Amino acid sequence: MRTKIKNAFLSKINAIGLPILALCWVSFFWGTTWLASKEGVKHMPALQLAGIRQFIGGILYVGFFLYKKTPWPKGKQWKAIIILSILNFVLSNGLSTWGVKYISSGLGAIIGAIFPLWIVLITVFRGEKIARLSILGLVISFGGVCVIFYDHLADFLKPNFRFGIFISLIATFTWAFGTMYTRKKAASFNPYFSLGLQMLISSFITLAIIGATGTGVNISSIPANSWWAIGYLVIIGSVLTFIAYIYMIQRLPAEINSIYAYINPIVAILLGAVIYGEPLTTAIAIGGSITLCGLYLVNYSTRKARI
Repeated sequence: MRTKIKNAFLSKINAIGLPILALCWVSFFWGTTWLASKEGVKHMPALQLAGIRQFIGGILYVGFFLYKKTPWPKGKQWKAIIILSILNFVLSNGLSTWGVKYISSGLGAIIGAIFPLWIVLITVFRGEKIARLSILGLVISFGGVCVIFYDHLADFLKPNFRFGIFISLIATFTWAFGTMYTRKKAASFNPYFSLGLQMLISSFITLAIIGATGTGVNISSIPANSWWAIGYLVIIGSVLTFIAYIYMIQRLPAEINSIYAYINPIVAILLGAVIYGEPLTTAIAIGGSITLCGLYLVNYSTRKARI
């Protein structure tokens, strides 16, 4: 009897407890990666940091699947991998990392969360019908963004701030395209092996750009703080958290596992205020809440339409 109770308890932990723990891990630690990026780009070009991070992460992923003797992709599968490498890592990850060099990590996280709005707009321009709830969510999110930027109107006079906002928005736009392309061209091979290949290919492209433009810094001159940031981004952001992410989406309903997307910006804003002294104003708090509510409506409407 005691053994049965123990097994039932452990079964409940595995079925509910561990997936929820994985959700908590993803919700918190993916929010902290914005601060790690902010620290890393203080002493080196953002594209170089992104390239080094993707190279090390890609090597770890690819090395693992080669050890497991996973088959290599074939033919047209490579086309999808290369396109996603450019959309998701060279452009989205590279530009969002570059963006936090000029804007706060919390603001970067909020902008990073609005990519579902681009998906809705792209769908509209393609002539497809969208639910009224998605339109409502779009309007609410836009209103929230306007509230957030109320405190930053004077900052728009600064060229660096405008540039940071611009490339951060481009990063979310390319991530939206990458998300839609993944849905349409879902590869028939191991998607996690594909992720490692995307990271590795994107690192070659990013570091080649740095080399061609001569904007990189010598490896030996990169300070310890930036290396710690890179290590954190690789181990926590690219390996452990992604493993937790895969684990949770396989075991939790979509309406629950999507919660992380709303918590990440909150974590980035609060930690940015504590660690870097970034402004935590009423406009950011209210506007951020409104934006996340709008995003929830968009995501809920999208999930409902698929049922």
